[in-house]
Amino acid sequence: MSTTDHLQTARQRGQEQALDYAGAITPQEAFELLQNDSKVLLVDVRTNAERDWVGRVNINPSQHQAVQWSLYPGGVPNPDFLTQLQAAAPDKTTALLFLCRSGVRSRHAAKLATENGYTSCFDILQGFEGDKDADGHRKTVGGWCQLGLPWLGA
Repeated sequence: MSTTDHLQTARQRGQEQALDYAGAITPQEAFELLQNDSKVLLVDVRTNAERDWVGRVNINPSQHQAVQWSLYPGGVPNPDFLTQLQAAAPDKTTALLFLCRSGVRSRHAAKLATENGYTSCFDILQGFEGDKDADGHRKTVGGWCQLGLPWLGA
């Protein structure tokens, strides 16, 4: 699929679900989009601890930005989120793909970015680790890792 096709599909999901941001994209679609368009950015909103201890995507470093939604320890909201996002993605028309553990924080980040003038914000569905399985473990039901997309770490 082309960049236009991927973004159109993601926008269609956004319209169907009445999202407060541009749309939602699957991990596989996000990876393909990142491979096909060097201008697209993945914004990982997990904590630095999560990226260090759980793992991180393995994509072109110029397309991978880390802007914590909440801070570790304590999980308090990052008061500098928007300032750090602006530094990571100064062009508010850039397609931004927000990623978190399971797709919750990334939705909030996409919404807040949209409310602050970003025009092409997408949530990566299922996140990095996906949902918990029957035993309470992640990385086995959906998500970037379970799909076998490139990642580094634990």
